[in-house]
Amino acid sequence: MTETPDWIRLQKALSVEAERGFTDLQGNQYRFHEFLCLNFGQSPPIGTSLDDRRRWQEMAVQFSRYPDLTLTQRQQLVAETRRFLQDLRQTLETPQEPPTPKLPKTAPVTHQTSQTRQITLDQPLSALVEVGYRKSDLLARLGLKTVQDLLFYYPRDHIDYARQVNIANLVAGETVTIIGTVKRCNCFTSPKNKQLSIFELLIKDHTGQIKLNRFFAGNRFTNRGWQERQKRLYAVGSLVAASGLVKQNKYGLTLENPEIEVLDSLGSNIESLKIGRVLPVYPLTEGVPADLIRKAVIEAMGAIAQLKDPLPKDIQNSYGLIKLKEAIANIHYPETPEILAHARRRLVFDEFFFLQLGFLQRRQEQKQTQKSASFNPRGELIEKFNEILPFALTGAQKRVIGEIQQDLKGTTPMNRLVQGDVGSGKTIVAVFAILAAIQSGYQAALMAPTEVLAEQHYRKLVGWFNLLHLPVELLTGSTKVSKRREIHAQLESGELPLLVGTHALIQDPVNFRNLGLVVIDEQHRFGVQQRARLLAKGQAPHVLTMTATPIPRTLALTIHGDLDVSQIDELPPGRQPIQTTALSGKERTQAYDLIRREVAQGRQAYVIFPLIEESEKLDVRAAVEEYKRLSETIFPDFQIGLLHGRMSSSEKDEALNAFRDNKTQIIVSTTVIEVGVDVPNATVMLIENAERFGLSQLHQLRGRVGRGSHKSYCLLMSSSRTPDAHQRLKVLEQSQDGFFISEMDLRFRGPGEVLGTRQTGLPDFALASLVEDQEVLNIARQAAERIMMADSSLKTMPSLKKALDEKYQRMLGADILT
Repeated sequence: MTETPDWIRLQKALSVEAERGFTDLQGNQYRFHEFLCLNFGQSPPIGTSLDDRRRWQEMAVQFSRYPDLTLTQRQQLVAETRRFLQDLRQTLETPQEPPTPKLPKTAPVTHQTSQTRQITLDQPLSALVEVGYRKSDLLARLGLKTVQDLLFYYPRDHIDYARQVNIANLVAGETVTIIGTVKRCNCFTSPKNKQLSIFELLIKDHTGQIKLNRFFAGNRFTNRGWQERQKRLYAVGSLVAASGLVKQNKYGLTLENPEIEVLDSLGSNIESLKIGRVLPVYPLTEGVPADLIRKAVIEAMGAIAQLKDPLPKDIQNSYGLIKLKEAIANIHYPETPEILAHARRRLVFDEFFFLQLGFLQRRQEQKQTQKSASFNPRGELIEKFNEILPFALTGAQKRVIGEIQQDLKGTTPMNRLVQGDVGSGKTIVAVFAILAAIQSGYQAALMAPTEVLAEQHYRKLVGWFNLLHLPVELLTGSTKVSKRREIHAQLESGELPLLVGTHALIQDPVNFRNLGLVVIDEQHRFGVQQRARLLAKGQAPHVLTMTATPIPRTLALTIHGDLDVSQIDELPPGRQPIQTTALSGKERTQAYDLIRREVAQGRQAYVIFPLIEESEKLDVRAAVEEYKRLSETIFPDFQIGLLHGRMSSSEKDEALNAFRDNKTQIIVSTTVIEVGVDVPNATVMLIENAERFGLSQLHQLRGRVGRGSHKSYCLLMSSSRTPDAHQRLKVLEQSQDGFFISEMDLRFRGPGEVLGTRQTGLPDFALASLVEDQEVLNIARQAAERIMMADSSLKTMPSLKKALDEKYQRMLGADILT
């Protein structure tokens, strides 16, 4: 393995940590243990043995516990890790070419096949002997219509029956093949179920014997003639091969639902598609048998030679990728696990590469074809705003404002995502863009996902815009009809330069006279179509999207590959770290004591619940019921408020205003409090059933405290005893870094859960995993950038362009990303 910068950084990090006394050093972005967690959380280098892969993964877990270790334990872990990396490096140091995969050995086919007639890629599946017209309808349910469709229908997993062992060496949990002679065979109808036939086979080899069972349901199997044929087929003394998962039952070891085949002699070929092979497992739907796909794929293999590889050879060579034909053959029927790994890596690369190439090309085309207004990033309004700001901007805020202003000077529409941790000051950054639009004669719109967040933005903006003598209005679902009409009229006349709102902004009556800038907050909460409808209200407006839920780089590249990304990775001075503690139900009294102490000192507290009513299925405490209990039993001396999503807008406003004004000291709420609530006097956040939230959401909730000058606390109450839940909450205890937390959240929950069910536009990958294949995604992006620099139009690479047009559209469907 050639040394990579990440490899070097791992060694260097371990060395510096040892030199500085094992203090869990703080780096530019992560603490030492966080950096090691992230690196060992990624896939180990290609070529790593199974034992070393397990040890690599264990390292991630060990370093997640690093802050809790004693000095001696830290020294031992760092020393072991350095030795492990050194040994692994020596093992992999000699560069090796990937093995040249051979086409898989498939079962001999007795009927007419591709050897006697040509099979073509565009041929309908009904033309395959193994399929025919009747079965082709079954495969059509899976979207498979042609031979090429079938070849690119990848297995979701493989079962390795290729490992042959002696009976005495069987280990429960392994998938194996055994070969032995039949000692006894019996087949009979179950005395307890007349519809069930039981097949029993006792086989032996020179090391021992094993009893195998299979069960057949249905009248045809209880027929005496069928049962006698089974006995004759597996006559005593005949040689058989059997494959399956080794299971332990009350009688000893056996194979679960084994595949069995009679052999002519020891060492003779196994004819079965399953026995003694690495068996592909395909995604299925009801009514489609697995063997139909396996047999059809083997027949379709005759067309693999016709596949044209669209990937330039220099890209293949640079990144150590095998040829497409070899990858397709070995993703279905690999000869070895190593060849399967190379096949999968090539096909995963293709999925990421074509997506990234499509993103980059679309951004390039947008720059060439769409023209936006050029804004003046400096001017009187912005100078006045700088004067009235009561605090200094952070270095990160200044950097991001500079990036935005550079975009706004051009005539290409800005398409920038600003990621910033809770409290990093994204709204201020957006105001500079809004003022640049207004002083250039254009209107701006700011859309937020909830009324609470929209109103929070409106409150901030009104305070600043009044000092600048600029009007700003709020439009939500609860805005009165008369006020709506007034806002609509002012937008169409151009009197209103800035409108803040929720989904109400994308309703048809909302017409801007000259919309030049769209700001979308918490953009991941909006669907693709919702974002597109807002953009359609202007002529190629500049777009600034913001999120306080940092998206891991892999997700950002995958769903926002055509966006420019800015990160506000610095918090304003004075923000204190929030002391975070995971508690069990037994420690609830301690949580209540802390709340009581803080409120007695004039502070305030949140109590957060995941649901607003009892659910037998989820068994969570209900906010409404708990509100009554806390008010009457636990804190009868304090004023307690209630806030949840089913309250009317006026009721929510009343509850929030009472909390802001300290008329209520404790507010019991659902996650509607997650964003948009800024009460500097609140110092305690108690989150019930914390294991039911994602890490990023917990981090968001935690960000509601720690906004003032007083020390703040976040208490994560959990009833779960599972190690996974405990490990997830430990991440929150140990880190305040939203970017690190989002990476860990991705590893724990996967991309779909991290983005939320409302997010659309996540590409449809057949093989690629955003958690496991981060390294491949990064090199695919590099390769796509190389291609764009060489020939952005792809005129000199027609086969690549053709593949891009097909694959990119298929992965994204008809969706248009922001």
